[in-house]
Amino acid sequence: MARSRGERAVVGVDLGGTSIYAVVIDARDGRVLGAAKRKTEAQKGADAVAERVSGAVEQAIAGSQLKRKAIRAIGVGVPGPVDPQAGVVVRCPNLGPSWDSYPLVRELGGRLDLPVTLDNDVNVGAVGEHTYGAGKGTQDMLAIFVGTGIGGGLILGGQLYTGVRYSAGEVGHMVIADGGPLCGCGEAGHAEALASRTAIERDIRAAMAAGRESIVSRLLEETGRDIMTASILGDAYDAGDEVTVSAIHRAQYYLGLLVSACVNLLDPEMIVLGGGLLERMGDAYLEPVRRTAQQHYINKTEVDRVAIVRASLGDQAGAIGAAVLALQRLKR
Repeated sequence: MARSRGERAVVGVDLGGTSIYAVVIDARDGRVLGAAKRKTEAQKGADAVAERVSGAVEQAIAGSQLKRKAIRAIGVGVPGPVDPQAGVVVRCPNLGPSWDSYPLVRELGGRLDLPVTLDNDVNVGAVGEHTYGAGKGTQDMLAIFVGTGIGGGLILGGQLYTGVRYSAGEVGHMVIADGGPLCGCGEAGHAEALASRTAIERDIRAAMAAGRESIVSRLLEETGRDIMTASILGDAYDAGDEVTVSAIHRAQYYLGLLVSACVNLLDPEMIVLGGGLLERMGDAYLEPVRRTAQQHYINKTEVDRVAIVRASLGDQAGAIGAAVLALQRLKR
């Protein structure tokens, strides 16, 4: 029984700026058989982080109670542009300059003696949601994850679509307000600068600096945090804090515009929206986005045929999707 289960066991890794999350899954049904989490410690450089990834993988395998030889492959999701064919991280701003052109597949393959594949973290999150999450059963789906930034992953014909330069799905850098605020990438008016959690925080801090009162400052002090987390923003919104409500409504509006532009381009079966605020606030966050999007569709017939739904896998989407993608590429 254990051997049969292990024949389709794969490892997925979600490599983030602050943490590494590794899972072993049974690829037949997506069940997590073992998991491990470690701090990234990005300041130590790419080689040290690769060693920590290897340790997390070994720990997850040990927790699965499978023999190591039962593991077929490893998939890794990285927060930046990658070249999957070459197995190289092109650039990873959240992890530092040591990741520029870093041969992660070679490094991990040498340490772990297993086939390794990699892709962008949002792409693997989309694969996870498509295979075992909210998008299961669809052929054409776009996943948009809203957090510090905004990223997208595109499924066409049931397969991840990455584009000729492996950069398809970068919806966070679509211009939706010409002349708008600067994005982290240095350009103006991108969706990420208008609808991300970072954009909400910027607008709240600007309002407080202008003299408007907000309970957010008290919540930050009570929690000892410097960053406005989804939990803090959700609590302030639920309390009716006018500054927070205004900033969130503005972000919802621009996210709706982004969704409408994507629907007008692709007309997919489903848009899956994920991220901390959507998890924290649920339909209260989603419904205004849906209304704005549908208002701006060019085709206003049967608008509900394009489902706009919340992601369902939470923090596990990236690691699970990385494992699934590894198995898919192994079969090619």
